[in-house]
Amino acid sequence: MSTQDTPGAPAPRPLRRDAERNLRRILAAAVEVFAARGLSATLDDVAHHAGLGVATVYRRFADKDALVDALFEDRIRDLVDLAETACAAADPWEGFAGYLQAASARMAADRGLRDAVLSPRHGHVGVVLARAELGPRVERLTRRCRESGQLRPDVSGTDVATLLHAVQAAAEIGGTVSPEHWRRTLGLLLDGLAPARTGHRPLPGAALSEEEFHEAMDRRGHR
Repeated sequence: MSTQDTPGAPAPRPLRRDAERNLRRILAAAVEVFAARGLSATLDDVAHHAGLGVATVYRRFADKDALVDALFEDRIRDLVDLAETACAAADPWEGFAGYLQAASARMAADRGLRDAVLSPRHGHVGVVLARAELGPRVERLTRRCRESGQLRPDVSGTDVATLLHAVQAAAEIGGTVSPEHWRRTLGLLLDGLAPARTGHRPLPGAALSEEEFHEAMDRRGHR
């Protein structure tokens, strides 16, 4: 039972008007800064963009990961819900391809969301738990499409997760010169995932296990 649920416990005091206004400024600034620069941006960067002192930001958020949780936990859960909806699509391929397109579009438009989803080093409990729910949904979505015969039989959920990284690399390459460049890359990848009319050559090597994939992402995040 939390303190606020304890009988007789004092209710949390509402924020003063100026504190509430500052919180809104911090969150609005963080959305813009992280969307443009990714989660490598600092709390100093957020404070500067908000026109506030960094101490004001630290009074609301103990560290950057606390701010990341506040901004991105719900947005990652939106991707989880999106995958659930895709799993219920009447056509497994349409659900699979539609999810990859929608998830890729959201991440391509917001580098902060991209980092929160694809990098294991960002976020506290909220983002970490939300991210952990995403992998099994993508695996289920992949398996459903594979079992329908509309996806290559040797494609795994970790293959799909790796391809999402490749699509976001294409978004980085396109940048402001060609913001929709990632769509071409995704189209090429989707074409390669569908069973060929005359058959595919076997893929070299084996798909990463869940443990290997997470270890690889963790190593990449600490480079």
